[in-house]
Amino acid sequence: MYGKAFAPEYQGALTTLSVNSSLTDVLAAGTEELRAAERTGHHGEAARSGLAVAEAHRRLGQVGEADRAWKASYRAARAAGDTAAMAWALWSGGTLARQRGEFPLARRLLQLAADLGERGGDVVVRGYSLAGLAETGRIQGDYAAVARLHEQLLAEARRRGEARHTVWALEGIAQIHRNTGSYDTAFALFEEAAEIAARAEDRRGHAWALRGLADIVSVRDGDTERALELLSEAETTCRAMKLSSALAYNHKMRGNVLYRAGRYAEARDLYEQALAEFRAMSEPRGEALSRLGLAKSRARLGRDRAETAAELAELARTLDRIGLRHAREMVARAQQELGTEVVR
Repeated sequence: MYGKAFAPEYQGALTTLSVNSSLTDVLAAGTEELRAAERTGHHGEAARSGLAVAEAHRRLGQVGEADRAWKASYRAARAAGDTAAMAWALWSGGTLARQRGEFPLARRLLQLAADLGERGGDVVVRGYSLAGLAETGRIQGDYAAVARLHEQLLAEARRRGEARHTVWALEGIAQIHRNTGSYDTAFALFEEAAEIAARAEDRRGHAWALRGLADIVSVRDGDTERALELLSEAETTCRAMKLSSALAYNHKMRGNVLYRAGRYAEARDLYEQALAEFRAMSEPRGEALSRLGLAKSRARLGRDRAETAAELAELARTLDRIGLRHAREMVARAQQELGTEVVR
């Protein structure tokens, strides 16, 4: 039903790159092709190779370089009169904006990308851009608004046999079910995503699915060791492909698993590691979630209650400002769990 996963963001001379190519290899190849295209004045090829450069920088957590690269790709696409390439550049910029916690900008860029993709006749970039809009809403906790869009995109991906996009949609729907307490449904969806990703050789999608399975195994079944095994398997892939963000989220999830098991000192160390990783790549959502786990772990290890209360209150204000509703609810549950009063 599904063919081998492919990476449509690797275009032009870079179509030979695999979805599983190391990001450092993608960056090197993309930079080489970009320089060649700029020397010869081939704007279309500069746009396509620049897209790969932007995505490699983004996934490596190099946000400043990624920001410059997607904008340069857009300018080159516009100079070439290539509407679809302009859409891909905007998709990259919108995805970066979401990663940086700039949600209004992310939605604006992704909607523009979807519109241009439709105008340019590129159904893939249109689908990726709509998926980006859906993921933005899901990350913010606006499940009612984006659940239907996730299902629509899943149906489209299944119909076209696009393994990578099917895996993404399954994982997004699974996360919504997990966050709303439907653990069995979430587990089944993550399991299907992992199976499709494995058959399609989508190692990135497989690593994210394993992380989701580990979460459910931990929270639903209390099986700490199995959860840690799944995360270790996913971490091997993250390291091999240089997936900086995915690796940081893996470490944060390992902290969650250890915290639930009452292994607070170990959890604290993992949260500290994840926090440093997220700060290095300027990813505010991961940073906030790591700070929350760290505050909870330190509280369990005897930290002064007033200090914990103050930190949780400050974190709540930060999440309100960013617009992360689900994470904000997690802070409220932590305040109740730890018996802290809100400090104003």
